[in-house]
Amino acid sequence: MRRVGYIFHPAFLEHEMGSGHPESPERLRAIRVGLESSGTWSRLHHLTPRRAERKWIETIHQASYLDSLERQSPSRGYAYLDPDTSMSPGTLDAAYLASGAALTAVDAVMRGEVNHVFCAVRPPGHHAEADHAKGFCFFNSVAIAARYIQQQYGLQRVMIVDWDVHHGNGTQHSFYDDPSVLFFSTHQVPYYPGTGRATETGEGKGRGTTINVPLPGGQGDDEYREIFQKVLVPAVETFRPEFVLISAGFDAHKDDPLASMNLTDEGYGELTKIVADLANQFAGGRIVSCLEGGYHLRALAGSVDRHLQMFMAG
Repeated sequence: MRRVGYIFHPAFLEHEMGSGHPESPERLRAIRVGLESSGTWSRLHHLTPRRAERKWIETIHQASYLDSLERQSPSRGYAYLDPDTSMSPGTLDAAYLASGAALTAVDAVMRGEVNHVFCAVRPPGHHAEADHAKGFCFFNSVAIAARYIQQQYGLQRVMIVDWDVHHGNGTQHSFYDDPSVLFFSTHQVPYYPGTGRATETGEGKGRGTTINVPLPGGQGDDEYREIFQKVLVPAVETFRPEFVLISAGFDAHKDDPLASMNLTDEGYGELTKIVADLANQFAGGRIVSCLEGGYHLRALAGSVDRHLQMFMAG
């Protein structure tokens, strides 16, 4: 059985975006309750994240953007950055710790303490651009982790699998001309944020290392499984990643209120197994996944549970 890490920090619960906002602290509470009820919680190796050092965040985000967040961080109430994204007094600390969780997870995997790690973090990250927050996201933790893997540990090829129902525009833009990072995304169209067409495949030396699979609503376990087997697997066999990162959004679930896909808990387990098998074959089993979306509490908890159970199975 694989040794699986789980990263959480109470500061993630202090980030608030207002009453009724779908990206709420209850998401992480629901995940924990579900894992405790199933018995998975006691089988995990629990890790404590560090606060990400600014130099690593600046591998993806502009220094001026970090400065602006510091200036806008409120001492009370909310600071609104876009119609969907706001800061509370606890937001900035949570964001630094969320990115630090990804770095802590990479360290644990590279030291051999665990095989895989799931980062139960808030706020999510894959919509954050180099110079602005977007779509509930402030720092792109998965993108930051990819650069950290390369610069701290000298690995050359990193793969990011993004199965969130929304396209990871920030991640794509971070590596669009970079052949050392393979970005694979499945996402619903037409849908927020409006990026991720199949014709968006990278540019310059990075052409071909961005793979977008836009999907109409209603796609379920069978369709996703086929896409991963027919599109992702051959791409990985060619790219041969040395580390795998997952932008693990669970909002393509059939019960999620913000989308209209039909994935199930078991379907997320199947996708996890496909990615884990590829990581075992090419990347020494090294996987870190970070929570992105997922807004139906029971569906989120059940899907994360299956995700972690498949990690444990190897």
